[in-house]
Amino acid sequence: MTGPRIWLTTALRLVAGIAIAVPAALLLGASPAAAHPMPHSVVQLDVYKSSVTAQLELPVGDFATASGIDLTSIEPSALPAKATAIRTYLGKHIRPTTLKGKAWRVGIGALSLSRTEQTSTGPYRELIVKAVLTPPAGADVRHFTLNYDVIVHQVVTHVALVSVRQDWAAGRVSGEGATQVGTVRLDIRHMTVPPLTVDLGDGSAWRGFLAMVELGGDHILTGTDHLLFLLILLLPAPLRAAGGRWHGLVGARAALGRIGRITIAFTAGHSVALAATALGRLQIPSRPVEAFIAASILVGAVHAIRPLFPGREALVAGVFGLGHGMAFSFVLAEMHLSTGQLVFSLLGFNLGIELVQLLLVCLALPSLLVIVRLPVQPTLRVCGALLTGTSALGWLVDRLGAPNPVARAADSAGSHTTLMLATLAVAAATAAGWTLATRRRALPEPGGGVRLRPRSRPDAEAARSS
Repeated sequence: MTGPRIWLTTALRLVAGIAIAVPAALLLGASPAAAHPMPHSVVQLDVYKSSVTAQLELPVGDFATASGIDLTSIEPSALPAKATAIRTYLGKHIRPTTLKGKAWRVGIGALSLSRTEQTSTGPYRELIVKAVLTPPAGADVRHFTLNYDVIVHQVVTHVALVSVRQDWAAGRVSGEGATQVGTVRLDIRHMTVPPLTVDLGDGSAWRGFLAMVELGGDHILTGTDHLLFLLILLLPAPLRAAGGRWHGLVGARAALGRIGRITIAFTAGHSVALAATALGRLQIPSRPVEAFIAASILVGAVHAIRPLFPGREALVAGVFGLGHGMAFSFVLAEMHLSTGQLVFSLLGFNLGIELVQLLLVCLALPSLLVIVRLPVQPTLRVCGALLTGTSALGWLVDRLGAPNPVARAADSAGSHTTLMLATLAVAAATAAGWTLATRRRALPEPGGGVRLRPRSRPDAEAARSS
């Protein structure tokens, strides 16, 4: 009996050993990244004519492990005390060169701390660094070698994602989203960090120009405040002012003349201001300009209810257009373009604005000319003016430093551009059809008379009785 018991005991021990060893082997063989995903670094490049600006987003935990500079628990106000050590470390691990190996100059700029979150990692703190990479004179900024091993040289599981955020010559100007150009990681076979060859292709002024046309059109299309100002001035254009009120119509030709003058004056105003501000590289604070735009919309809304400056709408549109042009220039100022690129950008951006503005006026015009002939015109006009004025007041309060839900709701309207264009197109088609149908009821007769719309029976009887 002793033999079988010993055999059974041995078998049970063997099975238990296998049950323990297999999971242990699986756990030991799993990579650290699979067991606990860690955040990666991000390097975003903005490509200019003679330099490249890099924004580094570095997880402070891995940064502390690699550099020995602990930023995990310090307050942002204490960051300047560590700035020298951070810049020294980064300067040793960011070494761009030309394709032939000639070194670029690296300048480490602003530093800041923030909190963020990446997929599967949860929230964490990161160090934000601005760096300017300048090639030797005559070198190509679009083709270079990026020797970069920040964090990666010590944390073997770390990965840095390198992407291009802005590249005017390649038509990337919006600054939204980024195109990945490569990754930096440890080559486990050779235990080295290979340099990344950055090849941005051949850029051109034409691609930059077309991108700016698109950006200008998108800016006016999503700029709810600019559109509301123009449309609210056009709303009472076909009406005649008398005694401090709007009475009757001025006629189709006069209305078209007013609408044309208002549109041209607004275009001239914002074009002059945009060119002067952008080419002069004037540093204008944005908050007063944005508040001025909100105030201009509020004035236009009041004018649509009660005439404040009848007959002088074009002059007012031109003056207020100056403020709108200054706001447009903020987009160009953020791009830090060279003088040549700025000239092309100014032309393209303004052309995009004007093309979309002309499209919107043409779509709104048929409906506008029909609405003023309807009995409900005063109600529609006042309701539209009140809605516009409420939005303008919300914007004004928000831009003076008091955020509010009215401003947020008005801003969100700019995200529904497809619906807005579809609505304007349908309304324009309906208005045009209604106008044609109305004119057919009064076509000239062959004998020189006018074919009037047939009266209904009650109307005919009333006419006979009179």
